[in-house]
Amino acid sequence: MKPTVLELKGKKAARLVMLTAYDYPTAKIAADAGVDVLLVGDSLGMVVLGYDSTVPVTMEDMLHHTRAARRGAPGAFLVTDLPFLSFTSPEQAIANAGRLLKEAGADAVKLEGGTEVAPIVEAVVRAGIPVLGHVGLTPQTASSLGGFKLQGKDEETARRALEGAVAMEAAGCWGVVLELVPAPLAALITQRISIPTIGIGAGPDTDGQVLVFHDLVGLFAGYTPKFVKRYAEAGELIRRAVEAYAAEVRAGTYPTASHSFRMEPDVLKRITEG
Repeated sequence: MKPTVLELKGKKAARLVMLTAYDYPTAKIAADAGVDVLLVGDSLGMVVLGYDSTVPVTMEDMLHHTRAARRGAPGAFLVTDLPFLSFTSPEQAIANAGRLLKEAGADAVKLEGGTEVAPIVEAVVRAGIPVLGHVGLTPQTASSLGGFKLQGKDEETARRALEGAVAMEAAGCWGVVLELVPAPLAALITQRISIPTIGIGAGPDTDGQVLVFHDLVGLFAGYTPKFVKRYAEAGELIRRAVEAYAAEVRAGTYPTASHSFRMEPDVLKRITEG
């Protein structure tokens, strides 16, 4: 049965499992595997759409992928990111968040930012829309943070992350994602706030963890962030399958009779002679 926001909010120190899902098959796989919360993250811009950041992702992209994920996991708790520049005012944020719930079937939205977005989060929550916060590294504004780098190593940025998480709780978030912050800072934030913390690159002491599906299953070769554990090498397995298919087609060994459909000889004879 799908958990409620109140149940998720009460799962402090419950080791919540969150995983991204951007389409029907991955959402179905994740839900069937028992993942607590599915996230249609704007990271789809990088791992699905091929952009070099999340910035180009649009509301239409998020609506499209949320609908697909919802069809794959109708009973899952589904969170969707509000993309870059889709929540610059309370009115805009409420309208766009409302679309994700009404038109695409999301159960909650996620907003990036700390104290600066607290009034917007408060307005969205007041409108009856559950919100998951996101502090630390915020990919939508990574360029202003010096790139995709660890946040909170110095006192200024550590205070900013802590104050941001506190502000998200005060604004009404049911939980907050802590991305790419030192493990001791994540542990401190987790102790300071009463809503669940969900870490990604934030060490073992948060209340839950989230990873990008494509990182977890190894769909891409090359760079893997330090905080990612690749539980499978699906990309290599898929590549070998495609190579085998191509080789068999070129060799004429696929398809065989067992992969083909027959017809009655007299039917073929009649159309040949006719």
